[in-house]
Amino acid sequence: MTGTPNPSSAGSSGAARVQTKISVSDPKIMVNLLGAKDEILRLIERTLASDVHVRGNEITITGDPAENATAERLFSELIELIEKGETLTVDSVRRTANMLEENTSERPAEVLTLNILSRRGRTIRPKTLGQKRYVDAIDENTIVFGIGPAGTGKTYLAMAKAVQALTAKQISRIILTRPAVEAGERLGFLPGTLTEKIDPYLRPLYDALHDMLDPESIPRLMAAGTIEVAPLAYMRGRSLNDAFIILDEAQNTTPEQMKMFLTRLGFGSKIVVTGDVTQVDLPGGTSSGLKVVREILQNVEDVHFAELSSADVVRHRLVAEIVDAYARYDAAQEQHAASVHAVPGRAATGGRSGRRR
Repeated sequence: MTGTPNPSSAGSSGAARVQTKISVSDPKIMVNLLGAKDEILRLIERTLASDVHVRGNEITITGDPAENATAERLFSELIELIEKGETLTVDSVRRTANMLEENTSERPAEVLTLNILSRRGRTIRPKTLGQKRYVDAIDENTIVFGIGPAGTGKTYLAMAKAVQALTAKQISRIILTRPAVEAGERLGFLPGTLTEKIDPYLRPLYDALHDMLDPESIPRLMAAGTIEVAPLAYMRGRSLNDAFIILDEAQNTTPEQMKMFLTRLGFGSKIVVTGDVTQVDLPGGTSSGLKVVREILQNVEDVHFAELSSADVVRHRLVAEIVDAYARYDAAQEQHAASVHAVPGRAATGGRSGRRR
């Protein structure tokens, strides 16, 4: 890729406009850059403030110098992604543009090509800047808390790192666990044997394992104890050495359960705790161990809290919007409740304090 700036006539506002030309020598790269029926190009045009025109192997960008510089950087990152073997999608272009807007030191082409696991032609890698920082934190710390909304890849990426560590013989076993309390249900009231009651809570962990390992090898690894999937209650009284331990849905632990789990850490082990503090399913009045633990451990060395947000959601676009809408609603409810309590002379119910009769 080569870029050449050329002066252009001033726009109607009097601001200086310049042209920057980018030549793409490989026609296959240009085809990928345009997308099917120019879908990628149209998205790029909507994303950028500068005007974009493509003719042959040349891209002409017209706008003020700062806008052109942003556009040129976006094309540079997208072309590098293609050169590294990626096929551009609408999502990857959006994520690249969002990362450039954040103006961070990490380059989108490096973030989006950081391979964790590859199996049968499918590669697991971070898809957002927040996910990349989360994965880096897992590499650099013994205990990592991945906190964020649904769809941000908290558990999936942690499991990919666990399988990667097992494959590289950095650890000798993987332990996956969840508290068996969800959506207001209690195991005692569910039909079936204990195993049948527990399995639905652990099924998402099994499903992720099937994405990362050959399905026929999973029963063998579980029978040997190399991979263990169990409810949190099964962790009590154990010391877990040389293991990669993942606690999923940690917002549904009590503070006592969280302490019990964290103190299972043995030599040569790593712990990743994942959860969403906005989706606590504990009985009313019970504190979430995931909410409390940050206040307790925030200044402890080798413990890291990774915050993921709606910007890191990699499911349908609407999921991110739903997460943001709920966050706004919750904030408005809290503000309303605070304003009611703050009105002088009124009780919490909003009535008058009144005189004693």
